[in-house]
Amino acid sequence: MLTSQVVALWAYLRARAGVSGGFDDAGTVVEKVVLTAIFAALAIAVGAIIVAKVTSKANSITLN
Repeated sequence: MLTSQVVALWAYLRARAGVSGGFDDAGTVVEKVVLTAIFAALAIAVGAIIVAKVTSKANSITLN
């Protein structure tokens, strides 16, 4: 009984995918946006660390 329902559901999904032209790559757009946001946040964090270290070192230099 369950097997025939799974087969019917699979046939329905294949038919719907064929009507709409197949599955699109909309999910990859979201994935790329999320990864880009993560890498941007990491780059900002690394930049902030570098600025803090350079500023600290510059403040420790005596000019006399």
